[in-house]
Amino acid sequence: MGQSKPLRATALIVEDDPMQRDMICLLLEESEVDVIECESAEAAELVLERAADNLVLLMTDVQLAGNMDGVELAHIARRYNPEMGVIVTSGKPLHQELPDGVKFWAKPWAPLDVIREAERMVYEHRHDHGREARS
Repeated sequence: MGQSKPLRATALIVEDDPMQRDMICLLLEESEVDVIECESAEAAELVLERAADNLVLLMTDVQLAGNMDGVELAHIARRYNPEMGVIVTSGKPLHQELPDGVKFWAKPWAPLDVIREAERMVYEHRHDHGREARS
């Protein structure tokens, strides 16, 4: 019998700039994180409705295609999964209040920061779920 592989973590990336989105997704995939991509908060909310419990990270830009911005999406994500790591990014100062525990990254941020944060969230997710399984 073959060895079972650990369940891969999944991140939801919400960015309407295709080049930015592709770069973030590539970084995460290199860190062995599965990625779901959306270009609007409305599309991301549909993903959250179906799969929020399986996500370890949501990374969203503030300004997005559609009628909802990334800060509103962060509030929605917190309601679906309070344990999920959430990062909101923008090239402009943030004037809205973020939910507790949500991080704000001003652009430009370093690609290595994305990898480190994703790996930290994956580790915490696996550690917490391992503890629950032993309980």
